[in-house]
Amino acid sequence: MSHTFLEQLWIARYVIMNGLAMTVSISLLAILAGSVLGVFVGLALVYGGAVLRLVVRAYTDVIRGTPVLVLVLASYYVSSAAGVDLGPFSAGVLALAIFCSSHVGEIVRGALQAIPKGQTEAAKAIGLTFTQTFTSVLWPQAMRQCLPSWVNTAAEMVKASTLLSVIGVAELLLRTQEIISRNFMSLQFYFLAGALYFIVNYGIEQFGKYVERKTALPS
Repeated sequence: MSHTFLEQLWIARYVIMNGLAMTVSISLLAILAGSVLGVFVGLALVYGGAVLRLVVRAYTDVIRGTPVLVLVLASYYVSSAAGVDLGPFSAGVLALAIFCSSHVGEIVRGALQAIPKGQTEAAKAIGLTFTQTFTSVLWPQAMRQCLPSWVNTAAEMVKASTLLSVIGVAELLLRTQEIISRNFMSLQFYFLAGALYFIVNYGIEQFGKYVERKTALPS
């Protein structure tokens, strides 16, 4: 007995919702962890000593130059070979967070270095410590400059989450493929999956614009 697309969609509704929830969870965890680590990477690139900068620069260059799929597979299989059972979900999130951190680190570095050095010198002249200068003068400006690029990186993490299907993480793409294997409605369900990915990324974009408005300097 054949079913229409809407009937098949109703049958598979919980599978799709579970896959979407998994994709959102993976993306949020990777973005949050990668952003926190990336801030420290960026700070090390700007304010670290020569050796630390060299090590962190090597880290960012290697990670940014490595395909995300390779990072996902390495995170899963290398951890298993080392006797650390992360599981597909944790290994996948770790790989995406590492990839995210390398990009966020470069974003933070660029934003901090774009701030005129005269502001640091002026803050020092009025008696502010480096910590006070950073938290009150430099970081607020850097955050505003970082935001557009950070939103793009966050959207890339959502798209990169599809690669976790290769290690068995039941995110949206893998769930969609499972549904298609039963009803053979490839075009319809791949289109639906694409629309759902678009909605998630659109939400991230709108959130970024909201934060940008809230943090904008008064005109």
